[in-house]
Amino acid sequence: MGDGSIGLAIMGSGGTGVMTAGQLLLATAADAGWYGRMGRSFGPQIRGGEAAALLRLSPRPIQAPPDRFELVLAFDWSNIERFAAEIPLDEGTLVLHDPDAGDVPDLITEHGPTTAEVNLRQLAKGIDGGRVNMIALGLLGALIGLPGQRTRARVEATMAARGSASVTSALGCIEQGAELAGTVDFLTPFTTASPAQPRWLISGNEATGLGAVRGGIRFVAAYPITPATEVLEWLSPELPRLGGCLVQAEDELASVNMCIGASFGGTPALTATSGPGLALMTEGIGLAVASETPLVVVDVMRGGPSTGIPTKSEQADLDIALHGLHGDAPHLVIAPNGLEDCIHATQWATRLAEALQAPAVVLTDQAMGQTRAIIDRPAERDFQLGRRIAGEGDLEDYRRYRDTADGVSPMSLPGTAGGEYTADGLEHDEGGTPSSRGADHQAQLDKRRRKLTAFDYGDYWADVEGEGHVALITWGSVTAAAREAAERLTTGGYACRLISLRLLAPARPKAMAQALAGVERALVVEQSHDGQFLRHLRAHYTIDADLVPLHRPGPMPLSPGEIVSAVAGLFDREAV
Repeated sequence: MGDGSIGLAIMGSGGTGVMTAGQLLLATAADAGWYGRMGRSFGPQIRGGEAAALLRLSPRPIQAPPDRFELVLAFDWSNIERFAAEIPLDEGTLVLHDPDAGDVPDLITEHGPTTAEVNLRQLAKGIDGGRVNMIALGLLGALIGLPGQRTRARVEATMAARGSASVTSALGCIEQGAELAGTVDFLTPFTTASPAQPRWLISGNEATGLGAVRGGIRFVAAYPITPATEVLEWLSPELPRLGGCLVQAEDELASVNMCIGASFGGTPALTATSGPGLALMTEGIGLAVASETPLVVVDVMRGGPSTGIPTKSEQADLDIALHGLHGDAPHLVIAPNGLEDCIHATQWATRLAEALQAPAVVLTDQAMGQTRAIIDRPAERDFQLGRRIAGEGDLEDYRRYRDTADGVSPMSLPGTAGGEYTADGLEHDEGGTPSSRGADHQAQLDKRRRKLTAFDYGDYWADVEGEGHVALITWGSVTAAAREAAERLTTGGYACRLISLRLLAPARPKAMAQALAGVERALVVEQSHDGQFLRHLRAHYTIDADLVPLHRPGPMPLSPGEIVSAVAGLFDREAV
């Protein structure tokens, strides 16, 4: 690509080692001083379906998917029709394929790429215990300029536990692959450099788990669901080290209610799920609203509705996250706007939930959660927020739901003498006694809303970058592509502003007005079929600028180049 990065795809049947090859290539690139990301495209089958590792490597930090892939390696063409559209190709693409897998499909050749045969299977057969994916690793590493010693060292470290025979076989395959690269005409501009500090290799789901424990989460109850399970897998061994625990519940209803119980007892609690699980949890989240019990619910979004497309990304849970609870039920909705931000935004959501005694829904998605990236070590944040625990002065005439000036009332812990109260889903008076009186209902509704809307969220509610009369407004994982698009436009002489909302609820109309000051036209970028984010903006903000939509459902990601083309039209209008 023009920015010095390279898009590289490895594809084949599930179980052939596509993802392993991609992960090893990404890790070796990190060792060599590069940055990069690896997304995953695969079907819902446990084994035997389609699989593609989608990498982008660069000498500078990058987060967005590439506009196109310059290099593609196919182990086979199994189910290529299911994901070919997710791998943009053109005349500048080189497609390497194994002749044993058959002819190159029309879905590939119609884009005009150069194709070349590489005998992966035959080479693997000539090595005791040889595997196609290790041949591929050696081939691709050599083609893009990775130092051979880095590749070998990474493989030795990764495969040491499998025994010397496996390591020897893998190293032999890598050598064969590197020799094969000498027969392929491909030039990469990369050079290697040792990073000043070790870089992190982390996925969005792992980053979410890290943010949770940094925020103080010590209890997790959840039911596994794609694509959120890796959050739980990361937290499971980490929580016991910190004095916490994770429980695999029997279903999502049990999960959310276990978390409410733990939080009622004073332990910050979290559950992680995806869209179908969030739908089941809504009544429980409403209980947390009514009882003012801190709770964090992570929703790693996927294609919907219903079972939908479990292994593909979409931002279409926005509506249910914002409005899925019955009654007037104010709560927090927070969306990390990048893989690294999964750490900070989840940490922030946890501290806000504790401080405001409210549930917080954290919206990530499959693209962010299951992408693995090379990043610089993130700076640590310390959000000075915590739960307001009832002290001696509060217990003399303790009223759990006292209508305080800021709406937050001290919360006693179970067993505290004088701090007893009823906590359930019924409306109540200040003392917690169930009440159907209109005055009590009005007062508690006002209290629950006021504590969220009157709170000072500071500048972290959104990322606002750049200047100009044209803006990109977006949220969540699409921010990476939008940010790169804004950078390209600004570099090209077209001043463009980026506004990426992190706090989706409650709305911040005054802050948004400041962010949009001077903006005449804005492209609203999101990955949903019906433009849910655009509707949210129009419903909760008074925006004088012309809003132009750019949205589509998953699984096709929005690329920086596509956004640049769409924004260019706004500048053309401005010129006219």
